[in-house]
Amino acid sequence: MKRVLLVAALATSAIALSYAGEADAAASMDASEVKKASKPKKITDRRHPDYVRCRNRPVIGSLARKQRVCMTNKEWVVHNRKGNDQSREFVDDMQSGMNTSN
Repeated sequence: MKRVLLVAALATSAIALSYAGEADAAASMDASEVKKASKPKKITDRRHPDYVRCRNRPVIGSLARKQRVCMTNKEWVVHNRKGNDQSREFVDDMQSGMNTSN
């Protein structure tokens, strides 16, 4: 029991020291530097490759349920190309199966 309390006390003091160090570093920065360091810049251009888009897809077997899928524009391009390639491959396979010349 004493070991558990000792470990908890050490962990608490280590966390407190790390927060104190961060507070000192933040105090030494200008206000503009703190804003830049604390938040990444939000992407507002919808055409930017890293802009996140969300789409709702119907869930198979349900009339009302939807699934929300979020990806970046880059990921949507790859996803769409993969789906197109799979569809094209399926159609080609079906056409070659019907083409039985004797």
